[in-house]
Formats: sequence, C-alpha cells, structure tokens
Amino acid sequence: MAVPSALPVVIVGGLHADARKAAVERLLADVPGSVVLHHDLATAAAGTVVRTVRDATGILSAGEAPLVNDCACCALREDLVPELRRLADAGDTRLAVVELWDSVEPKAMAEVVMSGGLTVTGVITAVDPALVLPYLGNGDDLAEGGLAAAATDQRTVADTFARQLEYAPVLALADSPEADDEDRELLAQLHPTARRVPIGHGDPAGASGVPGASGGDFLASSSSGPASGGHPPLSSPLARAAFAGFDVEAAAAAQHPACALLPAEADAHGVSTLVWHRRRPFHPGRLYEALEDITCAAARSRGRFWLADKPDSLLHWDAAGGALCVESAGPWLASLPDAAWEMVPPVRRAAAALDWHPEHGDCCQHLVFTSPGLDRDGLASLLESCLLTDAEYAAGRDTWKRLPPAFDTLLEV
Repeated sequence: MAVPSALPVVIVGGLHADARKAAVERLLADVPGSVVLHHDLATAAAGTVVRTVRDATGILSAGEAPLVNDCACCALREDLVPELRRLADAGDTRLAVVELWDSVEPKAMAEVVMSGGLTVTGVITAVDPALVLPYLGNGDDLAEGGLAAAATDQRTVADTFARQLEYAPVLALADSPEADDEDRELLAQLHPTARRVPIGHGDPAGASGVPGASGGDFLASSSSGPASGGHPPLSSPLARAAFAGFDVEAAAAAQHPACALLPAEADAHGVSTLVWHRRRPFHPGRLYEALEDITCAAARSRGRFWLADKPDSLLHWDAAGGALCVESAGPWLASLPDAAWEMVPPVRRAAAALDWHPEHGDCCQHLVFTSPGLDRDGLASLLESCLLTDAEYAAGRDTWKRLPPAFDTLLEV
C-alpha cells in the first residue's frame, strides 16, 4: 500500500456553482501557497476533458485529458491523481484544492484520491441555502441540463444534490439574501451533523452573519503541525476546515443504508423531519400501490426497509425530487449464520447491535422524511397501512414469502 502523500488535499464540490466558486476563491485567498485543480466536463461531448491548475494569481497550467470509455468522470479519475502527485513531488504547494465539476460527487473523488496514495484532509460541499429546496425538488435528468458526466448517466438533479450535500462533513454556505429561516432550517435538518461555515465576502474571518452557522468549533491546532508547513495560522473557519482531517472509509460507512447516521425528529420554522421506525414488515403489494404518495410526501426521504416476501433482504430507500430509488443492500445480519459475522465490518455489527430485536434481529423499517409543510400524521398513517395486518403477520415467514412479489421490477430481480 502506498504511503500517503504529505500534500493536503481538500475536495470542494456542489451543484450550486456560484457558491462552489466562492468557496474556492475564499480558500485561495486564505491559504497562501494553495493551488486549485479543476476538470471541466462540459467539453466531454467533443471527446475531451479540460484541466486547469491555478493559484491566487491566475492559471499555472492547462491541458486536456482524453475520454476514457466515453466517460468524463473516468477521464477525471485517470488524470487527477497524476496531477496531484506532480504537485506533491514539487513540494511547494501548501494545499491542493480539487474543485469538482457541477455534477461530480465527492464520495467517488475522495476514494480516488485516497486510493492514489494521497491524503484527503477535507471534503466541503458549497451550498446556497435559498437553492436547497428548488434543487431537491428538481427531478430532471442531469442530461437535460447538460450536466451528465457520461452518456449513460441517469442521475437526476435532486438525487445528485442530495448525495453531495449529505456526504460532506462541512457545508460552505453562500451569503444568500434570498434565504430565509425555512431554507436554513431545511438545510440543518437534512444534514444535522454538518459543520456549516459561512463563506463570507471580503471579511478575512469569513463571517457573514448566517444564522445557525458554525465554525468556531474548529480547533486552532488544525492550523499548525505538519499540514501547515510552518506557515502563519489560518485565518478563516473554511480554511481550517480544509485541514481538519477526513476519514474516507468512515464516510463511506455513514452512507451505507445499514448503518447510516440518519437525521433525528425535528420540527421548526415550518420544516419537519419524521423518523418512522417499525418492526413489522411491509406487505409488498400495498406498499407498491402507495409508493407515489409516500415518495411525493417529502422533499427528501431515505433509510432502510423490510418487505415480507423478501424477509432476508435489507432494502435501501432513497428519494428526492419526487423520484424513488430502491435497491438491495445485501442481507440483514439476522439472516446470516454466526460464522459469517466475522466477515462483516465492525461498524455494521455495531449498528445492528444498537437496534437488535430478540425476534427479528436487525430487520426493521427505519425511514426518515424531511420537508417543509410535512403532513406527519397523514404520512405516518399511510405507512402504517402498508404493514402486514395482525393476521398476515401471525401467518409467519413461510406464508410471507408466498405473497405476490411487487418490487421485482424495481429491484431488477
């Protein structure tokens, strides 16, 4: 395994391009010796990806990378690590800022950088709070807006934005006069554990007066030590966030439906989060009939669920923009023989243990819905109506498995 490079790498992404660019400019201004790498995928249709490397004074170099397998993101992966290694070998870059193109997701790039033997010290998603709800409600395909990263890219604006938002431990908030308390509350409930750092305009401390923004919790020690290379202390919370440290493997585990750290119950400023947790499986037919109403009930919903006709399968629920993605995430741990548990990551075993039921083990419904104007009672009642009735439940697993399958098409079984 390669020894991690001493070059700190921070990944800055997000579909809110103006906010992303403002965050990058703030890092360039606040971290002397920083360099920004950016791959523009807008030219992918012509067969190339344009790479630029620049610092606070302007462009240092530019070049083109050919498409790999007709995939712009693949070309980015092939070109990014060599460029970062070149900067690391030169030894005169204090911080490498990887500015992702609009629809590129930070999870994939953080894993690429780490696998290349480099050190990811931060992942930041830049956000305009006033645009959170419009983007979460946008079910258009990325391709319709010229944002697809490959000819086969079937992602939507909403689901891409949701993953960009929820993966990053730090959200850089643009100073948005149009944003109100509801916008900021929606952001806080969607990703309650994120550090929200104002980008600011013209203030070296990065203060923009965004209510609820945090940043003072960054330790001053993050601006000293090996990563800083003896440079002066970092002046802004955003700059300190870039050096704060990032665990790629832990971040991936936090996105896995079996052990994801989902939002908690909340209700403020017209925005609600409903956490719906039950031990009884869904009736496949009744749930399928209710999918549209459930999916459209909230701006964002996610979690894991349990179908009676597939009692051993942990199913992932992921919805945004009125579109639902359902996929199998492997078996529930309760369905595995004891000997197989040693092959399961410790974080997965710990999550199951916290939620273990004497009869069903980790099998459960754990769905979270977040939205302005959420009809909590109506949604809860609809979900309850999709569970097995007392008589159906009492019939037992062998009978459950004979229920007519309704999700095979969605699950591509």
